[in-house]
Amino acid sequence: MAVAETQLYAKVSNKHKSKSTSTLLESLLAKGFPAHIAQKALAATGQKTIEDAAKWLHSHCNDPSLDDPIPQEYALYLCPTGHLHNHLQEFWKESKRQCGKNRAHEIFPHITLCDFFTCEDQKVELLYDTLKRVGDSFSQSFPPFISLSLHSSTSYLGFFIGDSHANILKEFALAFSSEASALADCHVKPCLKQLHLTLAHKFYPHHQKTLEQLARCINPGETCQWVAALYSRDMRFVHYQTLRALFQYKPQNIDELMINVGDFVYVDPTQQSDVSEGWVIGTSHRTGCRGFLPENYTERANESDTWVKHREYTFVTASRSCIQTENEPHEKLNGEVHNPSMSRNGTNVLSLQLPQNAARRRGVLVMRHGERVDQVFGKSWLQQCLTADGKYYRADLNFPSTLPKRKESMKHFEYDPPLSCCGIFQSRLIGEALLDQEVTVSYVYSSPALRCVQTAQHVLQGLKLDQKVKIRVEPGLFEWTKWEASREIPNFMTVTELAEASYKIDTSYRGNFPLSSLVPSESYEEYVSRSSAVIKQIITACPSKGKGVILIVGHGSSLASFTRPLIGLPARDSSDFAQVVRKIPSLGMCFCEELKGNNKWQMVNPPVKTLTHGANAAFNWRNGIVED
Repeated sequence: MAVAETQLYAKVSNKHKSKSTSTLLESLLAKGFPAHIAQKALAATGQKTIEDAAKWLHSHCNDPSLDDPIPQEYALYLCPTGHLHNHLQEFWKESKRQCGKNRAHEIFPHITLCDFFTCEDQKVELLYDTLKRVGDSFSQSFPPFISLSLHSSTSYLGFFIGDSHANILKEFALAFSSEASALADCHVKPCLKQLHLTLAHKFYPHHQKTLEQLARCINPGETCQWVAALYSRDMRFVHYQTLRALFQYKPQNIDELMINVGDFVYVDPTQQSDVSEGWVIGTSHRTGCRGFLPENYTERANESDTWVKHREYTFVTASRSCIQTENEPHEKLNGEVHNPSMSRNGTNVLSLQLPQNAARRRGVLVMRHGERVDQVFGKSWLQQCLTADGKYYRADLNFPSTLPKRKESMKHFEYDPPLSCCGIFQSRLIGEALLDQEVTVSYVYSSPALRCVQTAQHVLQGLKLDQKVKIRVEPGLFEWTKWEASREIPNFMTVTELAEASYKIDTSYRGNFPLSSLVPSESYEEYVSRSSAVIKQIITACPSKGKGVILIVGHGSSLASFTRPLIGLPARDSSDFAQVVRKIPSLGMCFCEELKGNNKWQMVNPPVKTLTHGANAAFNWRNGIVED
């Protein structure tokens, strides 16, 4: 147990604990749950229903921290609803599509009234009572609308609250913090600086103009009902990454984590250095259990996805207001249910008013090669497939049925391995998916590595373009040579040999970087410079009048090294770069689109979904079937 966590346990345990008399708690006590665990379940689920709390308790039956007296953290936010909320959500969606995710995307649109503070589980109801009383006392003076003015800098974009309205909100926050601190014995700090509603934060400076254009599509004077909402989060995982499970995973070993589709998992980035490639160690939000899980079964989630809304106070014009739980129906006003999730008016405003330069033109699809044989069978794979007289044979069905002919020794395949049969299938499957999405590939460039050429060939076959589009072999697309196990440039098959082996090669193409220019164990700066020059030369060589896709088949390192200079981002630090590359699976891809009129590019979602599958270990029928 960490020192800071131990101190926290002691601090919480030493506080006086008062008993709650809530009906929900009495119901759980009647079922035989200890008081402190029942209160923990109620606090973790927002004290909404006995069913929610009982379900949480059942899921956390094996949670090793179930008895630990660590409280939730709470925050008071002022959140917009109605038309303004819909416009803000559309901005969230469109800014993420055009400029990528920034810090603001981690949380929903809000104005912070009181930042996160701790409150003991048995005293949370006092916070609800405080919100209701303070809300009632301010219901008459709460402004019918809130003045919002757009403010922009190189790392921040948002609405500042007008002084007169901000003063009222600060008084409300101060009143809540004072009463909550006194009644619930917790330290609540109101936000008394410039109040704001953040639109974007910690973005790249060159995205500022695009974000400003999108923000101007939002009318801050739109119809809006403001809601003061009390949220909670698990304080143990504040600085963790939150992942969402895309697929179910059933543990194969005792130290692995069971996850269901939609589960959230907390992952500490500082604890992943010793974890096997492709795996992470994390804690399940649903069960509290900890273990290893395959990283490609997950995707990044938002920080607020695991937060719980406890109570909210709705400020209504004409002096009508109400406090309600998350699952209660919203107040009816003028015959309409005012629920932000039900409102659909104005949700397409941003998409209708996007800048003209957002029209799509060319695309660049950068793809890692498919599964290679040494990825499955190890570096000594070739020794497993050679007879005593040096002839190749298929030692496993995942080995290719044959190897292409080359003039020099077959041993060169050891450092220039082919795809496995599964890699061939993967590549063709991606091509078929691109065909289903009606993606038009006009040019194909490949690293000289055999696995990349084969991937390009089978993707084209899936696209039914293998007789129309030829592969341009570009030595400059080869991966960072420092990572080569042989510490020298592999002896690749020549363009002539590839063509004779029936690969659809453009034999007239002359690479921008000849093979002789590749330097063994090049520095990271040399690799970054080479990658930047190659992608620029490829873009220049492909006519801008066409609207087809330029397919680049390379290595795991290619996804960052070729797309970042294209969209104007600097190279990553070498250590960060290595961490990113190790997480890129076979056929991982990035897609960039050109913006019309200004020769700029943006990264968007690839045209097809990812390809995920599990491992299939070698099997000997004697073991366990016939023999003990």
